[in-house]
Amino acid sequence: MFTLPLGDRARLRPLEPWQAPEFLAHIDRARDTVDPWIPWASFSTDLASATATLQRYADRQAADGARIFGIWLEGTLVGGVMFTRFDVATGVCEVGCWLERAAEGQGLITRACRALIDWAFEQRGMSRVEWWASSGNVRSIAVARRLGMSRDGVLRRHSVHRGERRDIEVWSVLAEEWPTDADASEAAVRAELDRLMGVFVGAFTNTGGRRPDLDVIRDLFVPQGRIIANVGAEPVIHDLDGFIAPRQKMLTDGTLTEFSEWEVSERTEVFGSIAHRFSEYRKSGYRDGEWFEGGGHKTTQFLRTPAGWRMSSMAWDDAPAGP
Repeated sequence: MFTLPLGDRARLRPLEPWQAPEFLAHIDRARDTVDPWIPWASFSTDLASATATLQRYADRQAADGARIFGIWLEGTLVGGVMFTRFDVATGVCEVGCWLERAAEGQGLITRACRALIDWAFEQRGMSRVEWWASSGNVRSIAVARRLGMSRDGVLRRHSVHRGERRDIEVWSVLAEEWPTDADASEAAVRAELDRLMGVFVGAFTNTGGRRPDLDVIRDLFVPQGRIIANVGAEPVIHDLDGFIAPRQKMLTDGTLTEFSEWEVSERTEVFGSIAHRFSEYRKSGYRDGEWFEGGGHKTTQFLRTPAGWRMSSMAWDDAPAGP
């Protein structure tokens, strides 16, 4: 059975009916975050129904009509990607994804989806890959943007989930728009910048008992890196230690709980060994027991160093409720 690496710690491989116990345990962990968008929880409530869910995909794969793959992070199933539709006759397929909270912010979904789309275009000769997402699923839509897809339109009140009618956005990328081998190096750079940003925003997460790991920020930045908060009358300029210490305290002493931050859109430009990224992000959590939601914008500069791409500076502008 093939295994495709997704960085140093994660692997992509087929998800098959015999893995139903592992799949069910994963879905039990992910129900509250996954099921609002993909009805895995309502399909998979016990071993028999979880097996049936995977068997449906196995049967459709045998007919060359769908495929499903799991993402394992350090040996634990944490999510997956799939071809929900695969129509060789028309040359059109649809890619989908899901991920439990513990694996968010590491670029796993984007890398896994790129692998599926590469295969669809290069090995199977597909003409069009689609991405369907509820208009309220901002994280899914952000993945479509990172994959370079175009928004074709909105199917108004198209689908019903949990008794609620939802608008569905349709995104797509065509074979001639997908990066060729000549573009591979730039695509790899952009994937690495995506990964760095994903690790940065994921470092603050303390949802579901997860312990935030702000020390990882030192690995993302050059040692002389600066992080600038433009949220008051005067900008506040931090070195790495000055930025990390107070935020680590807030995220572990009960001041900020169930906190997460995520990128919803970005524009990245690469110029040789330097790069710039302009991001819009959202965040939510409890501060001193009070729920809050917010967002803002970041501008981030990157340098290619002997050790690889690193952040050199970041500035952000947002509401003062976050860390």
